Amino acid sequence: MKPLHICYLCSEYPPAPHGGIGSFTQTLARSLAKRGHKISILGLYPGRYAGAAAEDGVNVIRISRQGPPLIRIFRNRIKFEKALSDLQAAHPIDILEGGEMDVYLLPKVFPGRAVLRMHGGPTFFHEGHRMREWKERRSFQRATDLCAVSHCVADGTAKLLKLGNRPIEVIHNPIDMRSFSGAQAGVEEQDGLIVFAGVLSERKGIRQLIQAMPRIVAEVPGALLEVYGGDLTDPPPKVPLSLELTQLLSPEVAKRVIWKGRVDRSVLPGAIQRANVCVYPSHIEAMPIAWLEGLASGKAVVASETGPGPELIDDGVTGLLCNPSDPNSIATAIIRVLKDKDLRQRLGTNARQMVKERFELEMIIDKNVEYYRRLAGA
Repeated sequence: MKPLHICYLCSEYPPAPHGGIGSFTQTLARSLAKRGHKISILGLYPGRYAGAAAEDGVNVIRISRQGPPLIRIFRNRIKFEKALSDLQAAHPIDILEGGEMDVYLLPKVFPGRAVLRMHGGPTFFHEGHRMREWKERRSFQRATDLCAVSHCVADGTAKLLKLGNRPIEVIHNPIDMRSFSGAQAGVEEQDGLIVFAGVLSERKGIRQLIQAMPRIVAEVPGALLEVYGGDLTDPPPKVPLSLELTQLLSPEVAKRVIWKGRVDRSVLPGAIQRANVCVYPSHIEAMPIAWLEGLASGKAVVASETGPGPELIDDGVTGLLCNPSDPNSIATAIIRVLKDKDLRQRLGTNARQMVKERFELEMIIDKNVEYYRRLAGA
């Protein structure tokens, strides 16, 4: 079968500042390029990241979004449409894909299939940001096809945006299990170590996790929490959340919380491997890659019983679910895992096997290729 030309609209592609969508797109793009497909990335970036380059077989075009806000909107659209037109002329695009904040850039007439992959937009996350919500609504209008990373985000978004009977394909996020092998040489598990990885925001449940720490330390004196992630930077907080939350703790308990800040992703596999338990008490998520990383590493994972929690984790079998709004619920689950080595090992073994069966990279890439070919008629 002939290779496809797939163009991803993404403004978070590494090494520019990125989040889950950027990492997801990079994983998908590199894997498809290795299979011989032509892959392009097109997005708007801060000026210092602007330019075009070939990165691991992927053609990455970063358009500068510098300038005053009102003028920038029109300049961005002109530059974006020119770059898209050039790509299309050089090699016809079979599939164009973007998230809720990217597909709005498409012109009204695009000669191909435009997929909106739902990772969780401003409406789903209840951001209350009018401009972002406008972009999201326009993205859904421009898209010819809808895909979602979980049934949770598909059903929630469809209800909130009144999408009616529009078909939504669900393809879960992939995880490269080679990067989270669960058996890194020289890395030993540390008794009592709890690891949290994610942006420091109320949405991630970090406040309730910190509130749970006094009880955890009281019942497991050797407990230590390492927090990997930095504050949201848009807009920047007046007081870092890490400082605000530290002030909720006594000096003795505060010593048991280590704020690691933002780290390179290469640091995370080793950090996770050292943990007794990985904790993700998010209030709302779409299909978090961080959870998959903990599960793929063969770790006992404590995650939220809300959102995609039950879709991802079989409570008591592949992990433990907790009430993210209740510090006591979080503490109970963590203490249970820290005190029971057999439970930790059983959950970790089951979790890794589950990820291998449902989220393994090559299997998910197969599903994406099958989906793309069906849409393109190729």
